[in-house]
Amino acid sequence: MTNTITANNLKPSSMIFLSIQHVLVMYAGAVSIPLIVGGALGLSTAEIAFLITADLFVCGIATLIQTIGFKNVGIRFPIMMGVTFTAVGPMIAIGTNPDMGLLSVFGAIIIAGIFGFLISPFIGKLIRFFPPVVTGTQILVIGLSLIGIAGTWSAGGYGVKDFGNPLYLSIAACVLLSIIIISRYVKGFLGNISVLIGMGIGYIIAAFSGLISLDKIDESPWLGWVMPFHFGIPEFNFWAVLTMCVVMLVIFIETAGMFMAVGEIVEEEVDQEKLTRGFRADSLGTMIGGIFNIFPYTSYAQNIGLLAITGVKNRSVCALAGVFLILLGLFPKIAYFVASIPSCVLGGAALFMFGMVTSNGIKVLQRVDFQNVNNLYIIAVSAGIGMLPVFSPTIFSQLPSYLSPLLNSPILLTAFCAVILNAVLNRKQRILDE
Repeated sequence: MTNTITANNLKPSSMIFLSIQHVLVMYAGAVSIPLIVGGALGLSTAEIAFLITADLFVCGIATLIQTIGFKNVGIRFPIMMGVTFTAVGPMIAIGTNPDMGLLSVFGAIIIAGIFGFLISPFIGKLIRFFPPVVTGTQILVIGLSLIGIAGTWSAGGYGVKDFGNPLYLSIAACVLLSIIIISRYVKGFLGNISVLIGMGIGYIIAAFSGLISLDKIDESPWLGWVMPFHFGIPEFNFWAVLTMCVVMLVIFIETAGMFMAVGEIVEEEVDQEKLTRGFRADSLGTMIGGIFNIFPYTSYAQNIGLLAITGVKNRSVCALAGVFLILLGLFPKIAYFVASIPSCVLGGAALFMFGMVTSNGIKVLQRVDFQNVNNLYIIAVSAGIGMLPVFSPTIFSQLPSYLSPLLNSPILLTAFCAVILNAVLNRKQRILDE
């Protein structure tokens, strides 16, 4: 069991190592989306490289906004920010549309950020619709839906020719086993950086296995500037803007569950004011992302797993990690070194973290009254429907494409079903009790 780390018992050296751990854990997610979207839109290697550095740079800025915050903006929890996977499909659809294109993607993102910022107070009022039976189910599904990503990384990553190579799986297993042993048997600071140590062990094994190449690191410049509007002045297409505004609403629902999960871990109540501040930070990060020609931002679910493993309740760790991300965006050579970490190493760590997210969902559900059979119905149906696009990705392929932001998001599907079922079934139960 790891020690709880607060602002009062955290040494500067410990904070640095914990911050590096946070950066490495979320790095893969941060760079995956620029690679996916850039490849789908046919961008050049140099253009994709810019997307990655811009992504890291804005990740850091958005993390500082969310973690430190300023007047009425930022939930001020230990939270890392990153590009959302929810927007990938819509962005590719807009970018490949001959009547829209890449500049319309960035224009729509900027407007969606402004839209989200303006409606944040109204969405914040939805907190009363998220009792433990809803949030616990949502957190549970967040963890379960991420397991597939961890599995893909463990088997070598997306697009590798020898996917599932036993070497990849063995390295992932070594990382996972190392984290478990260190977390269980090592106390104090080393126990709290078990994920970082486990990844370090995996990196060494991967290096001796010939999976790491730093041949091109000399070609990377030491310093690189991230300039706004790199691809040109954004364009504003009505349908593109409408699509991204819907995506922003989806992000809010997903983020609400994540905020509440983090609130459970740090033992702080997430009220309407905090929720609104968190939504505003997501929106501002998205707006900045559009200006720097990168994508919408959200609070990463990896936060839940890391917090559960390390016990870190000090937001300064995430703030420092945000500074490190900005530096990675400004120093491509360092970013190249971090990028050399094989997917299988990240996969072993992700399996542990995403499993911890699932465990925290179960922990929240322990507060639910299971004597009320309606709560069992809510969990069963909501989790079942929410996991459909994970286990059967094409199940909704024949339905209208404009429904894809809802139907292809396990988190949103779960939240939608759980909120509706709780409002209907438990309202009826309250009437009968009266």
